Amino acid sequence: MSDAIKIDSPEVSGKVRIESTSDASLIVQFGGHWLRDAEIEPVGLIIEELNRLAPKRIVLQASELRDWDSRLPCYLLKIADYCDSQSVAMDSSGLPDGVQSLLKLARAVPERVGARRSEQHVSMLAVVGNRVLDLGKDGRALVVFVGEALLAVWALLRGKARFRVVDLLICIQDAGPGGLPIATLISLLVGLILAFVGALQLAMFGAQIYIADLVALGTVREMGPLMTAVIMSGRTGASYAAQLGTMNVNSEIDALKTMGISPTEFLVLPRMLALILVMPLLCLYADLMGIMGGALVSFSFFDVSFIQYYNEIQKAVQLPDFVVGLFKSLVFAVLIATAGCMRGMQCGRSASAVGDATTAAVVDSIVYIVVADSILTLICNRLDV
Repeated sequence: MSDAIKIDSPEVSGKVRIESTSDASLIVQFGGHWLRDAEIEPVGLIIEELNRLAPKRIVLQASELRDWDSRLPCYLLKIADYCDSQSVAMDSSGLPDGVQSLLKLARAVPERVGARRSEQHVSMLAVVGNRVLDLGKDGRALVVFVGEALLAVWALLRGKARFRVVDLLICIQDAGPGGLPIATLISLLVGLILAFVGALQLAMFGAQIYIADLVALGTVREMGPLMTAVIMSGRTGASYAAQLGTMNVNSEIDALKTMGISPTEFLVLPRMLALILVMPLLCLYADLMGIMGGALVSFSFFDVSFIQYYNEIQKAVQLPDFVVGLFKSLVFAVLIATAGCMRGMQCGRSASAVGDATTAAVVDSIVYIVVADSILTLICNRLDV
């Protein structure tokens, strides 16, 4: 044995020492504690040193080794890979039997060529085609879900639907009183913004008195139902998707089917009924908050008295305007409940499936709401309602 080359430092817990011999061989000596938290020389430095010395044969020894865990075999595997790539003979007979067994097991089956994933380029045409196919699948799933929901409603009308009344009450409590704080804040702020935007234009003509007309009519017919629907889609619709998706992951829905209970009647029907009952009331509450927001701006900045504001609202808003707003809120309630419950029932069983279902429910709800609002507004305009 000739001169010895030391790679280790006093601070490391696991030590590696390389010694060169006269027959162009290297002895790699392992010592110390090779545990998870130990400080160990990076294997890249050892391989660089082996590459510089260019040995014909490497002998692995562990006479000074104290403790070791899986970290040592992983370390040795990198050295073994280096020996294979450089056609260097390796002698591991000086290692503990357990280490030799693990090393032999790790190298028993070589890595299959092409097993690693590689990034595949997908053409724009393929992306568009996949989107179209997904839309077709979503359309068929929506038709199936609507059909099941209609059968559940028909069973309810005949008095044969099976669900617990307490579930319906809990859903009403969650969707109604539970949503009042956020409905109050958003509706009040929307009323304030609507009044400010309108007043800035009306003040140019000295017509601040018409702030009440603008705020009241816009809130009752459009902003009240629309803002309530957006709030409920992000809050209650997403909650429905998460609840039903979690039940699907936990196989609770499968258990209901096994017991002969329709999940649509037992889980979907109370949620849809709760939202249909609550949404018109929340819409009326949002209308009141929006009108109050406009009133605060009128009193504070544009010298419109309470009596003037109230009289203008009486002139501007008629019963058909309230009916239009309430009808829109009912339609929105059905759409939000459909999107939330459908995505929850379609939820997969992977770790991210519930989050994906919740996101899809919110996106679907908002798309349905915007499309339905546009259609209803066009119909009301054509019917002069």
